[in-house]
Amino acid sequence: MFIRSNSGRARLVATDTALRGHAGFPSWERWLRKMGVAGLAASRGLRINNSAAVLQAAIEGRGVALARSVTAHDDLASGRVLRLFPGVRFASELAYYVVYRPESAGMPKLWACRDWLLREAASGEQAFVGA
Repeated sequence: MFIRSNSGRARLVATDTALRGHAGFPSWERWLRKMGVAGLAASRGLRINNSAAVLQAAIEGRGVALARSVTAHDDLASGRVLRLFPGVRFASELAYYVVYRPESAGMPKLWACRDWLLREAASGEQAFVGA
């Protein structure tokens, strides 16, 4: 699928399709609907079943990728890719959970890891806001 603009055409590269069909999975269909775009067949075009490969396709100039901020962070920071719509945020209903076995609850290294993860997540969120 192509999007036509004043400067030419851009191909949409499909998102990671591993979770396709999950209600909260970010897809071109959902993104276009959120942006109020109608009449585009987002189901056409390149389909890739790997988030890293989706970003690599965009880096190689094969199209415009829809990627999660945490996945694209390093490529954005290095300038390998740029956000086409920097002011648009698209929250996902999907989440990651950090889990541990109940019998490990008293381990100091578990809580040290938890504290480190929280600090990293907080500093990463600040980096995403600026990206």
